[in-house]
Amino acid sequence: MVYDLVFYAVLIIVCVYVLPNFVIQRTIVDGASMENTLHNGEQLYVEKVSYHFDALDRFDIIVFYPYGRENEEYYVKRIIGLPGETVQIIGTDIYINEELLEEHYGKEAMESPGRAAEPVTLGEDEYFVLGDNRNISKDSRSEEVGNVKKENIGGKVVLRIAPLSKFGTVK
Repeated sequence: MVYDLVFYAVLIIVCVYVLPNFVIQRTIVDGASMENTLHNGEQLYVEKVSYHFDALDRFDIIVFYPYGRENEEYYVKRIIGLPGETVQIIGTDIYINEELLEEHYGKEAMESPGRAAEPVTLGEDEYFVLGDNRNISKDSRSEEVGNVKKENIGGKVVLRIAPLSKFGTVK
């Protein structure tokens, strides 16, 4: 009887405190920078553990804190460049290490390459991110955001939970 009570108390603590603070977090999309993939107001689950042990992949969608973790403002963007790579945008094309990147996530052709008009080499703990709605997105092309350090990544988007009509994994 006491064992059952302790077991359920620990289970409740894990579900109420540990999971939302350290494992998975509900996040709301704020703005149109990820359209047509994600829309303003949609709710997501962000997984906060695995990227510490396993590398993030190109095209993963992440939540990060552009001004450091001490600031609550977060962005939701897609990873384009990985640690150690060189990213450059020429016209509407993205090049990784001077090779054309085949990707079709952009909502429309980019109007501005920003700081990626010149080659941008990423450090060993840095990522280059873009919003899918490239012409309104504040992302790694901006000097203000720049390369995203791994320490400022909050997690990887794994599931859209609302609206229910769009429930499921996000690609």
